[in-house]
Amino acid sequence: MAITSELVKQLREKTGAGMMDCKKALEETGGDFEKAIEYLRKKGAAVAAKRAERTANEGLVLTRLSEDSKTAAIIELNCETDFVAKSDAFIELANKIADLVFANNFNSVDEVLNAKVNGLTVTDLINEAVGKIGEKIQLSRFKKVNVETGSIVGYIHPGSKLGVLVIFEYTKPVPADFRTFGRDIAMQVAAMRPMTVSRDEVDKELVEKEIEIYKTQARNEGKPEQVLERIAQGKLEKFYQEVCLLEQPFVKDGSKSVGELIKSYNDANQTDVKVKQFVRFHLADEKK
Repeated sequence: MAITSELVKQLREKTGAGMMDCKKALEETGGDFEKAIEYLRKKGAAVAAKRAERTANEGLVLTRLSEDSKTAAIIELNCETDFVAKSDAFIELANKIADLVFANNFNSVDEVLNAKVNGLTVTDLINEAVGKIGEKIQLSRFKKVNVETGSIVGYIHPGSKLGVLVIFEYTKPVPADFRTFGRDIAMQVAAMRPMTVSRDEVDKELVEKEIEIYKTQARNEGKPEQVLERIAQGKLEKFYQEVCLLEQPFVKDGSKSVGELIKSYNDANQTDVKVKQFVRFHLADEKK
């Protein structure tokens, strides 16, 4: 079968692959259009396998939020360069995966990769994109959250490399401006990178390690043994102010903590808002 320029063009429009790749695919498959598509998919899988050991620290963080603000999802899709992260093909792929995660209840990345979009698995879609783009692409993590009594506020930092979801619980009606208040808290999480909402959630082993480090530091400074515990506890309070959201100084007004800010908001509006949980994805952070 003759390989016409029109056939090559149709294959390119269908797959998004380069003109030369499309021509070769048709030549290798005797002009069979469907086999040529499969050939290009396999080529993408082969390229993906070759790129598997490469580092993919660029990409996008995307969120999805239901109209009632009670369900939300966040994903991190990685590639190798910022140039590719800004490309239409990568953005389209990331949005498809974000929509899929939001619409389903997956328990693992593998489940997402095996799920289908328009007859193709997410792995197939990624391999196709790798074949076109030539970079490693991987879905690093995702999270879907729900709240029954309350709402979720999302924040994506400009550039889509950092995203936050904050899950608020409340039983009393909140003012119309609550989204603005919630966004301030989400931006706090984005900027100050807390580990937990409150000190009760900090891992006990981590606390013990911190105390031991503080005691060792004080001991090395020549402090007497009887005051080491007091010194360590004082430094532990500062540690909590750094890693616990409610104890962090509010970024827009350092004279009050986030916990004090929420209390003032509740007092002023007769509400009972509290932060139940937050999710923070930043490109190349240690995956949790």
